[in-house]
Amino acid sequence: MGRKKAPFYHIVIADSRSPRDGRFIEKIGTYNPTTIPASIDISSDSALTWLEKGAQPTDTVRKILSFKGILFHKHLLRGVKKGVLTQEQADVKWTQWQNDHSLKLNAAREKGRAGLKKKKNKKAAGK
Repeated sequence: MGRKKAPFYHIVIADSRSPRDGRFIEKIGTYNPTTIPASIDISSDSALTWLEKGAQPTDTVRKILSFKGILFHKHLLRGVKKGVLTQEQADVKWTQWQNDHSLKLNAAREKGRAGLKKKKNKKAAGK
């Protein structure tokens, strides 16, 4: 999707036999790399369901799922099914990961904003 020099992607579940831009089974999210930071909107429940059914994500989608924590959540649920973890332990680890991730994300956003302000001030001083 998108246009020239403005990419925009739909994250979809598709059969491997269908063409790249052809039929798909379900749209589970969107990815816009042009915004700062890149905006990712994905249905975690649908993605997790499809991963448990055996869906194989592409490299880029794998990184997006990892960034959103969906692959880690799948890993924890698999541990619960195998009996390595209890559901309570998995829930604690999941909430701890979400808290840590949100702190890191907020720090990165602030660092990016500070960099943009610094860059903008340099341009204004240079004129």
